[in-house]
This record gives sequence, structure tokens and C-alpha cells, in this order.
Amino acid sequence: MIDVIRNAHGERLDFAFHAGAPGAKELVVIDHGVTGHKDRPFLVALAEGWALAGIRARRVSWSGHGTAEGRFADSTISKEVADLGALLDAVDGYAVTYAGQSMGRAVGVLRASADRRSGRLISLAGMVPPGAFAEHHFASLTPERDLMGGKPGCVRSPAYLDDLRRIGSGVGCAGDLAVPWLFIHGMADPVVPVPDSGAAFARAGGPKQLVELAAATTSGHRASPRGWSRRSSGGARKARTRVGPRSAALDPAPVGRVGGD
Repeated sequence: MIDVIRNAHGERLDFAFHAGAPGAKELVVIDHGVTGHKDRPFLVALAEGWALAGIRARRVSWSGHGTAEGRFADSTISKEVADLGALLDAVDGYAVTYAGQSMGRAVGVLRASADRRSGRLISLAGMVPPGAFAEHHFASLTPERDLMGGKPGCVRSPAYLDDLRRIGSGVGCAGDLAVPWLFIHGMADPVVPVPDSGAAFARAGGPKQLVELAAATTSGHRASPRGWSRRSSGGARKARTRVGPRSAALDPAPVGRVGGD
């Protein structure tokens, strides 16, 4: 695989690769949330779980996040969608599953709506609609002064909300996507309520599954790395359900709501 990936602005994206089985051609691309980055413990545990199951994984920080190049002030959902396109260019030849956490769900949905290279989706505590979430949490912040989520370096810029307002409800419409889609959400998630995943699940047009985890392993926000590793590696070892021409990165349990611990 390519060692350096740059976006359309020439900014270097930050990523870490987990090898999986020798010669494996399935790859899970793992995204982060609004103010996150690739090195959050539960994302690391998730990638390690996939790799232990033999499936390659790549954690990524988009431009302006973590140690990637670029300014956080320039970060928008649309720019992250373009960053994902640059990453997909670099992993040509792999059967890609995109796993988006929190706001990362919107990035995957937008990319998949126009780019068939993301053949499968996993949404980890994804908010629906993302614009409403951003308005509620960030609209009252003073642009270019207040911090988004209180995170150092994550200064609220006008561009972020302007971009979400522009793309609007297109992010929330899942019915047009026919790709296999796995939704995972913690029952006690303190940031994104479980019904958000339920709403997106109800609209998803392709093969789908919703996994709701109990409080001990809240999905994506204050998550348990140990729980994530167990869940992801166990599910990945069983993940060879045939959906169309390529194997889907979905647990082969019947489509529908599945409880978890």
C-alpha cells in the first residue's frame, strides 16, 4: 500500500495500518468523529480486533485532525468526504468496508452515495441528522474563539456549520444506498441517542443489521476498548456472509435488531 496519502489540497493524511492475514484483500477503513482522531483507544481496539480476525484495517485522521496536515478551522464534512476519496484512490484493489464513528457516519454515507468503492458500511453511534446535532451542540459557540467539545485546538469555525447546512438532509437519507450496512450503538451513549441509529436503520435500503450494546460497552462515546476488541474480533471471524459479489463485513446473524453486552 502507499505510504503517504495526500488530499486534493496537498495535505498529508495521518493513518495507521493493521496487516491482518497475509495476502488479505478485504480492508476496513476506520474514521473518527467531529473532534476526534485515529488514536482514540476504542478505534485502536476495533482495528486490532479486525486484524486478529485476518481482515486488514486502516485507521485514519482526516486533514486538520490529530497529526494530519491542515487546519482544524478548515475542516468540514465535505472536505472529509474528499479526503476519503483520496484514501480510496490509495487502496485500489481492496474490497473496502467503511466504518464511520459519530459524525464519521455522514462522511461514509455521502461518499458511498457517489462512489461505489465503499462497498459496505458500518456506522458506530452515528447521529441522524448530523446537521441537527451540530446545530444543538455548536451553533451557540462563538466562531474563531470557542472550542468544539471543549477540545484543545478545535476552534469552532463558521465553515463547519455552513457546510452541514448546505448539504442538509442529503446526509440523513439512507434509502438510496443498497450496500450492506451494519449499525452499532451503545444503549447508554451519553452523546448520541440510540434512536438515531434506529432511524437510519429503518431507512437503509440494502441488507442491514442493528446491534445495540448494553451500558458496559457504549458504542463510540466513552467506549470500552476491551469490549470493542472482543466484539469486533469475534464478529470479524464470522464475517463472510455473502451479499452480492463480495463478502460483506457483517455478522451473519439474521438481519434486524441484535442485543449485545
